[in-house]
Amino acid sequence: MTRNKNKIIRSVTVSQSLGFCREVMIKMRAMGYDMVAVTSPGPELDELRDKDGFHCVAVPMQRHISVVNDLKSLIRMIRVFRKEKPQVVHSMTPKAGMICMVAAWLTRVPVRIHTFTGLVWPTATGLKRKILMMTDWLTCACATHVIPEGQGVLNDLKNGGITKKPMRVLGYGNVMGVDMERFAPDRFTVKKNADVFTFVFVGRIVGDKGINELVEAFVRLHDKHKDTRLVLVGHYEHELDPVSDKTLKFIDTNDGIDACGPKYGDDLLQMYVDADCFVMPSYREGFPNTVLEAGAMGLPSIVTDINGSREIIANEKNGLIVPSKNANALYDAMERMLTDDKARETMKSNAREMIASRFEKNFVQKCQIEFYEEILSTLIQ
Repeated sequence: MTRNKNKIIRSVTVSQSLGFCREVMIKMRAMGYDMVAVTSPGPELDELRDKDGFHCVAVPMQRHISVVNDLKSLIRMIRVFRKEKPQVVHSMTPKAGMICMVAAWLTRVPVRIHTFTGLVWPTATGLKRKILMMTDWLTCACATHVIPEGQGVLNDLKNGGITKKPMRVLGYGNVMGVDMERFAPDRFTVKKNADVFTFVFVGRIVGDKGINELVEAFVRLHDKHKDTRLVLVGHYEHELDPVSDKTLKFIDTNDGIDACGPKYGDDLLQMYVDADCFVMPSYREGFPNTVLEAGAMGLPSIVTDINGSREIIANEKNGLIVPSKNANALYDAMERMLTDDKARETMKSNAREMIASRFEKNFVQKCQIEFYEEILSTLIQ
């Protein structure tokens, strides 16, 4: 089989995730590489083809386990790889990873890369945990290169026995980086009431994100300090991972809580500007982009002691780190942010610079491109 030595296929499960690799694909195309996108059908895939001019291939993939549909996706992916004859297949997100790495191994693609942006099994139990671990093991077994998004993910893969292959984190971690020119607080005017201390959460309003603990902690705080507000930016997932009925009732009835729904673009950035502290009490993450964004916008953060978050936040320097699933610890951290002006101002003054020095998007993209060039140069030799 004659392969196109410059052809690289980038694959994600759903088209919304193409934003993680679009800019790198554009830069590498300008360098002479033949970049191809493979993902489930969606408007983002259409835009990448129609607006950006990339060769795009639609392969339906389901995010959740479905033996019949996953087998169909695998067969389609094998056909795509046989037709495209790439030198490199690089997958990201769990389902695309398993399907692409198996298909690429079966079709003997020379370079098979998977980036783990997060792991689900560390917080799962029983049979589900075993199945998730098995699929990650299979993905690694078929890959030639395994890239964890952060050191915490690397440690979990290693300590969980998922793979013994050499792994490395590119740069300081993260797959996308932050556009520091766009995420700049001086672009905006603060619109909030200066007398009300505002905490903001950005993400899915689900149990796994620690919303139950966050709401419990805030209700206690608001009872004691009336000049506080909690803004929840995001959508609910009532069927997949609902918050408790008690939490829903508090969100609906507490006058200090504002669940404003999802926000995008400059509307989202305005939410950061109008806050005093970002809170991400998640149970698990790969490398949470919202913590990066909040820091770039000059916000100190309260995060839980989990993968990704503890690699972005240095305790007492640009935020506070608390145990996960602990409403009392979260309450204490929120009250300290509210009352300890000196500590908060120190963390706030460090926030943006700490993001810029490690996670600026051009640096993150440069690390990825240099990795491609490194492994492709070994093939030429």
